[in-house]
Amino acid sequence: MSVLNLLQAGSPSSTGSFSSLIVTVVLMIAIFYFFLIRPQNKKQKEMEKMLAALKKGDKVVTIGGIHGVVSSTKEKTIILKVDDNTKLEFNRSAIASVVQPEGEKKADAAKAENKENK
Repeated sequence: MSVLNLLQAGSPSSTGSFSSLIVTVVLMIAIFYFFLIRPQNKKQKEMEKMLAALKKGDKVVTIGGIHGVVSSTKEKTIILKVDDNTKLEFNRSAIASVVQPEGEKKADAAKAENKENK
C-alpha cells in the first residue's frame, strides 16, 4: 500500500519531468542532425558530384596517395596514367580528390571574392 501512495504522490511531478525529458531528447536529436548528419550528407553529395564529373586529362589523387592523370573513364572505373608507360585501373570510389593547378586555384578564389562583394 505504501508503494501505491508513493506512485500517486509522484504522479504530478513525473509529468513535468517527462515533458522536460522529451524536450531534451528532441534537442539532442536536432543537435546531432545539424552538426553530424547534415554536414556528412553534404560532403557525400559533393564527392559524388566530383566523381561523376571526372573526365580525361584531370589530375587526381587516389585514397592510397597515387597521383595520376585520367587516361579514360568507364562506368564504374577509371584508368590513370601514372607514368609514361604505366596505366592503372581504379574504381571511381578510390579517387580522393581532383588536383587543380595553381592558376585555376587563384581564378576560383578571385571568382569567390567577386561573388562575396556583390
